[in-house]
Amino acid sequence: MADMDSIGLILGLGFGLAFAESGLGLGMIVPGETVVVFLAAMSDSPLESAALFAAVATGASAGDHLGFLIGRRYGGRLRETVLIRKLGASHWDRAMDALRRNGAAAIFFTRLVPVVRTLTPAAGGASGLSYRRFAPASFAGSMLWAGVYVGGGSAAAVALDVMSSTLGRATWLMVVAVAVIVLPVLMVRRLIGVLPVRPAPEMAHFEKPLRAHQADLVAARTGTR
Repeated sequence: MADMDSIGLILGLGFGLAFAESGLGLGMIVPGETVVVFLAAMSDSPLESAALFAAVATGASAGDHLGFLIGRRYGGRLRETVLIRKLGASHWDRAMDALRRNGAAAIFFTRLVPVVRTLTPAAGGASGLSYRRFAPASFAGSMLWAGVYVGGGSAAAVALDVMSSTLGRATWLMVVAVAVIVLPVLMVRRLIGVLPVRPAPEMAHFEKPLRAHQADLVAARTGTR
């Protein structure tokens, strides 16, 4: 079993990264899921995995609460802020629509939806959702999120142990090589995915000069100019 200092560091990182992942906008900077999976894979016992699960779930719900309080403080004005425009106002609209259709359950159902999950607690606060309905949904959704990534990391560690004992060190080298290739690609796609989409320029802006140029060509060929 790892020493207490190492366990404390792992639990602190799990809490902090889950908080950042769930906090309004912070999850776009910190790849929380990836690190949580890695921390879970480093756990040496079921007890450590359970402690990490509790830390991650608590951190995720704390991040939800931060977003909820910000939404309660600023209301619908949040949609016009630089942060929301950067993340994409369409994601904010999706969060609000989910809340209109499903109420507090949207906090739970959007937990695994990228970007939208970060905005839904703030949208809940802005929409006037009561705290007594928000809190249970946040706790349940946070446990779901923690279970998926802590459980996934623990399962991956078990699978790698089996593969390592069966195939030897070559397996670890292969895993490291895949991680070096795949993780940067996933991070780039994550960043690109949250950039606002710029609309294409209006074609009418180009049509008048193009028609004038075509008329000049026709005139030159027929000798009318």
